[in-house]
Amino acid sequence: MLEVLTGTGLAASAGLNAYIPLLTMGLLARYTSLIDLPSGWQWLGNGWVLTILAVLLAIEVVADKVPVVDHVNDVVQTVVRPTAGGLAFGAGASSETVTVSDPASFFSSNQWVPVVTGVLIALGVHLLKSAARPVVNATTGGVGAPVASTAEDATSVVMSVVAIVLPALVLAFLLGLALVGFGFRRRRADRRREREAARAAGFRV
Repeated sequence: MLEVLTGTGLAASAGLNAYIPLLTMGLLARYTSLIDLPSGWQWLGNGWVLTILAVLLAIEVVADKVPVVDHVNDVVQTVVRPTAGGLAFGAGASSETVTVSDPASFFSSNQWVPVVTGVLIALGVHLLKSAARPVVNATTGGVGAPVASTAEDATSVVMSVVAIVLPALVLAFLLGLALVGFGFRRRRADRRREREAARAAGFRV
């Protein structure tokens, strides 16, 4: 079960920022004993791979904090984030970490299942993020974009580390994301009703 929580946390993190969970796993595998990547995923700890991920992360961090540019970035990331989520889930769920000593006991076959699972989890989080950002920009005049982006990046970092070190806490993060998604959908519904009411009032006048 811990393997699933580790993979889920990393995939959800990728839905917020594609490169943070991959870079986190690579750095921890290369410089610490907190995670031991399986043979098929050890390329994440390669120096060149880490450098490329760091550069892509820097670009993502800047682009995601500029109104309008963040929307374009989200469109591009519709492919990148789910892909990263699949990689993160596959690598994380198959790795030996400080909490998982025998990952092969869970995913003993059907190795494509973790990757597909990660793609779907990251895609769901990405769609929530992409839908919420225009609302944040519209209601704050664009001022809220860097604040929201910074909060998302921080959440992605914390969730990536927690998924590896304390995977049981991933459930709390997922509950928080679910509550945010529920609140966002409710707020959108309220705003839609307000617009319809204003439109109806205008017609009566």
